[in-house]
Amino acid sequence: MREVEPSQVTEQVKQQALALGFDKVGVASVTDPPDLQGLRTWLAEGMAADMDWMQDPRRENVELVLPGVQSVICVAVNYYTPVQHSSDPGHGKLSRYAWGRDYHRVLGRRLKQLHLWLQSQFPDYTGRFYVDTGPVMEKPWAMQAGLGWIGKNSLLLTREYGSWVFLGVLLTTLPLLPDRPHSFHCGTCTRCLAACPTQAIVRPGLVDARRCIAYHTLESHAEGIPCEIAQHLNNWVAGCDICQDVCPWNQRFAQPTWIPDFQPYPWNRAPDLKELAHIGEADFNQRFPASALRRLKAKRLRRNARAALENAPENAPENTPASNTEGVNPENSVPLT
Repeated sequence: MREVEPSQVTEQVKQQALALGFDKVGVASVTDPPDLQGLRTWLAEGMAADMDWMQDPRRENVELVLPGVQSVICVAVNYYTPVQHSSDPGHGKLSRYAWGRDYHRVLGRRLKQLHLWLQSQFPDYTGRFYVDTGPVMEKPWAMQAGLGWIGKNSLLLTREYGSWVFLGVLLTTLPLLPDRPHSFHCGTCTRCLAACPTQAIVRPGLVDARRCIAYHTLESHAEGIPCEIAQHLNNWVAGCDICQDVCPWNQRFAQPTWIPDFQPYPWNRAPDLKELAHIGEADFNQRFPASALRRLKAKRLRRNARAALENAPENAPENTPASNTEGVNPENSVPLT
């Protein structure tokens, strides 16, 4: 690899990443890895449910993913669209991340372009990139790279876009200049903890998948949704945005994405629950083209919709956003210790 000044090449990489359409980019060094004690605690206490892939030892050592890796390039893209979830009891709710085109494709295409550019600039370069698909802890690395901080709902929060960001990572053998890790800015706010209808956020930064609506509607392959979860669905059939919707950083700083791919497909904004409860494979494929929901398949979407219908909002426990306003001014918040 040709001799390069780390600061110079780092700036070139960042400018190229921004030119390719990423909203934020930062760099972390493998010699100063993020603290992954939260992951160890989460796994040790069984909060991963049946997501066995989270126990992959490579998650704690990126050297096992890419031998010789020196830097982790972290990128983020804003996906927020200012559309509200339907309050119609006959319509389902999909998490905002799934309203538009599959983010794996959108970010993956840009990361591949960055990867190819690096290859063209540095013939001896080696790299590997992931968009939520590999054994890399994107959020801790993104915090280490200065993109944002991991909030009490376990999501990465940014000053510019709140938590409405998709993340990607590119591991590289390039010795890049690392950014300063981001500090915490949730202060004493506990809105996300109080608003979760199933109390899935058991401690700041730790979400118990066994209690989480998103896990049960997206990851679980069980035949049915447990009663203690189903009674709180409130028409959520794919994911859940409650802990993000109540976050002061999102309420004050979210801004519309500039990427057309993330605009909601009309069908995704408020699908008819009864139609979802009987949707077949052919209809599913037609209604959800190039969607992150395709991994659900029709069978699990039917399961979710039927559970939502059986636990209609008028029969479910009240789910109102938390009224706690203590410490919610983002500009005056106190870092967590």
